Amino acid sequence: QVQLVENGGGLVQAGGSLRLSCAASGRTFSSVGMGWFRQTPGKERECVAAISYRGGRTYYVDSVKGRFTISRDNAKNTVYLQMNGLKPEDTAVYYCAAGRGPFVAVRHSEYDYWGQGTQVTVSS
Repeated sequence: QVQLVENGGGLVQAGGSLRLSCAASGRTFSSVGMGWFRQTPGKERECVAAISYRGGRTYYVDSVKGRFTISRDNAKNTVYLQMNGLKPEDTAVYYCAAGRGPFVAVRHSEYDYWGQGTQVTVSS
């Protein structure tokens, strides 16, 4: 069993920055890929960024490339999402997820464990 706890959401003006963190319990953290997803009402959950088990490979959805950075610290069992240049369309609930395997995954069906979500609101 893996428990994930997100922190760092909040309200920020357009152009601002936020850093999300996700602390994981359990000994399997360093052996699985991790992802950040976001969801707005009426829309499907979207993979924003994902990272492989050692951090060597990453994925970003086109809309955040160049603005968001995913990273992980396996010694701290924590994954991060640095969000710069935030836009109102980034407003969503952001979820951290632990994958089923060690590699980058972008479909929510490839993730076994989810955090409770943290709200990010970007005002214009």
